Amino acid sequence: MSGLKIGRTVLGMVSTNCYFVYDEKTMNTVVFDPGDDGGRLYDRLAEKGMHVCAIVLTHGHFDHIMGVEELKEKAGCKLYAPEAEKELLLDERLNETVSVGEKIRMRADVYLKDGEDVDIDGIRFRVLHTPGHTAGSTCYYFEDEGMLIAGDTLFEGSVGRTDLPTGNMGELIQSIRRRLLTLPDETRVYPGHGNDTTIGNEKIYNPFF
Repeated sequence: MSGLKIGRTVLGMVSTNCYFVYDEKTMNTVVFDPGDDGGRLYDRLAEKGMHVCAIVLTHGHFDHIMGVEELKEKAGCKLYAPEAEKELLLDERLNETVSVGEKIRMRADVYLKDGEDVDIDGIRFRVLHTPGHTAGSTCYYFEDEGMLIAGDTLFEGSVGRTDLPTGNMGELIQSIRRRLLTLPDETRVYPGHGNDTTIGNEKIYNPFF
């Protein structure tokens, strides 16, 4: 049985879900989408004995990336991001940070490719490029644990908005149908906002499908 566990904290002005996946034995921890307060997040995790060994982004919108710099500095870790999200991360207009009075641009230390199997200090997941919410939106599938970190691609009873830069509703629906709804029904989905759900529930109850 896998020793990986997942935790969640809600951060920022639009209640963004930040997830941290950790190994119970080593306490190595990967943080997904650190919201807007990386310093406080680091302190919370450190108090629990967690060692932040990487930050991973599902996409580059302001509410998911504003905490990156401080968390990265305090943890001394690398930033991982989808390869297809490079342009958005480097443009404060596309990533919407300018809309909240900031001008944030960032480069990842490691860019992730679709289909890649990633192992960060024993924390393993697969990269699933799911364009639509943004051009580079990506989900992360933990097959052994039956978990999917979905970012703003798939929500309980809904899907991500597509009216922001690089969004496309047709691409989003195709991404979900081809890449996510083909996963096992019992796969638990952890979205960027709101409650978690399962692939099986979304097949039945999500009005978009």
